[in-house]
Amino acid sequence: MQLNDLKRKLTLPVIMAPMFLISNPKMVISACESGIIGSFPALNARTRETLDEWMGEINTVLEQKRMENPESEIAPWAINFISHKSNKRFFEDLELIQKHQPPVVITSLGDPSPVVEIVHEYGGVVLSDVINTKFAKKALEKGSDGLILVANGAGGHGGTLNPIAFVHEIRSFFNGPIVLAGAMSRGEDILAAEILGADFAYMGTHFIAAKESGASKEYIETTIKSTIDDIIYTPAFSGIPANYLIPSIVKAGLDPDHLPQKGKVDFSELGNPDIRAWKDIWGAGQGVGGIKKSQSVAEITKELLEQYRTAQGKVATKYKELTNSK
Repeated sequence: MQLNDLKRKLTLPVIMAPMFLISNPKMVISACESGIIGSFPALNARTRETLDEWMGEINTVLEQKRMENPESEIAPWAINFISHKSNKRFFEDLELIQKHQPPVVITSLGDPSPVVEIVHEYGGVVLSDVINTKFAKKALEKGSDGLILVANGAGGHGGTLNPIAFVHEIRSFFNGPIVLAGAMSRGEDILAAEILGADFAYMGTHFIAAKESGASKEYIETTIKSTIDDIIYTPAFSGIPANYLIPSIVKAGLDPDHLPQKGKVDFSELGNPDIRAWKDIWGAGQGVGGIKKSQSVAEITKELLEQYRTAQGKVATKYKELTNSK
């Protein structure tokens, strides 16, 4: 499957980003029905058996929906695979990818070549998320079909590069599929990503509050109330810098202004051994202010599409004005 094949199957050039402990089959199926690529991290399925069930369910349900409504624009789905040998289910999950053949596989960390070998056998696409040009070139050398540029402001383990400069830099040596990630929450952001030179927008935070989301009620309520000022970028909880919601840090009994700059917080030393990153310390990107209420994935996508088309109209009008003024 090539880039043009992917885009033809979409209502909107968006990939709903895989979110740890949040994304699930229901979200993926709803996203695909809405015309955007739905995805989930393989490790959200806590066992190999569960992952086998989830992948089978997604394939079965989406195929049924395509048969029931052959004219519908049901998008392909994606799975996020940790391609580093520290992944304890590395080989088990690779076998399931080979079995269920997800149209798109998103690799994070490590060498994507073992994934590429399997996915290319059945005609799928491999996208690798990267935070700089060094890792981008490595992913391409190992056979990745496209790149997910995780720029500044992205939820979770976001990068630090400006999205404009990042896209321009990658486009100087790569003409293939680019997905831009980082603080996008509106339809005009999707169009802006395309104008910059990206092919798709990668949106995660905006879907945290989806009704199909696996996020807790309190997590969802916090994202609705939060703004960009409630986001902090710190390595204190996973050892790798990431964007988190400050209210969840305060709730855990910590002072956001006095977090360790290196290493991780030891909650057992603080008398809270059960607190965990991602489960209790919640991730979110700088686009969190775009969440105003809990909606279904379909409602969110419809709203984004309306904003996207409005933005297209504004750009067309501005272009016409500039052309006529010459």
